[in-house]
Amino acid sequence: MESTESAAVASPRIILGPNQYGKAEVRLVKTTRDTARHSLEDLSITSQLHGDFAAAHTEGDNAHVVATDTQKNTIYAFARDGVGSPEAFLLRLADHFTSSFDWVSGGRWAAEQYFWNRIHGHDHAFSKDKSEVRTAGLLVDGAGRHLVAGISGLTVLKTTGSEFHGFPRDRYTTLAETTDRILATDVTAKWRYSDVDVPDFNAAYASVRSALLDAFADTHSLALQQSMFQMGRAVLEAHPGIDEVRLSLPNNHHFLVDLEPFGLDNPGEVFFAADRPYGLIEAAVLREGAEENNPVWNTIAGFC
Repeated sequence: MESTESAAVASPRIILGPNQYGKAEVRLVKTTRDTARHSLEDLSITSQLHGDFAAAHTEGDNAHVVATDTQKNTIYAFARDGVGSPEAFLLRLADHFTSSFDWVSGGRWAAEQYFWNRIHGHDHAFSKDKSEVRTAGLLVDGAGRHLVAGISGLTVLKTTGSEFHGFPRDRYTTLAETTDRILATDVTAKWRYSDVDVPDFNAAYASVRSALLDAFADTHSLALQQSMFQMGRAVLEAHPGIDEVRLSLPNNHHFLVDLEPFGLDNPGEVFFAADRPYGLIEAAVLREGAEENNPVWNTIAGFC
């Protein structure tokens, strides 16, 4: 006779999935004062470790937990010898943590660098340059090292040399076609190096920045998409050691103001700058044959 009790149904086993931890947005300002003319480096650094941390999650055993405060202190201690470049600094941190702790198999390190300009060439007085932020992200997974550098908040505008026409129209289309418009955007770009052994990250950053700006300025644009592709292509053509560029470009719309009610003409001179809503154009530009889904992109929020 069968038991009236229901047979026990085994519950699925609950396991720990991918995890990381560390100290986020460590604010670091490093001055170099070994001569009368001082220099200034201003960064935000994030350190997150990967490895054997299962016991900390499942048992509360902290034997393998390198404290986030320790990670913060390591960042400051390493800065005593200088930063150099965000990319090189992240590589130094990765080397330290993966070699000092056997159970740390890798991690994610990220940096933002903010710029300051000298006040009238003064030796030790600066004003903050809020026009752009330099970025870097490093993923270490065992022996694999994947490095992305970037720029954000670089606002650019051209007063002509941009058109937009030939797009489909339906009952909801009100936008007029134009053969002459202002084109403006805030450039966010990230580029992935094929190898972390770059001789001079600072020189590479300056060169990529210049390529992006020149392509934006020189391209007679029929759409922001076209400008974006030319910007990515210019970077790849100038830098064989970069395999991929990802760009996110908002279209900062400038609308011609109707001055007829005031008895005035407006020959493309007076505009209303709208901050939202805005078009958002995003794309990846790759070298043919390059890896399309490198794991480093999984550690970066948003399209790029």
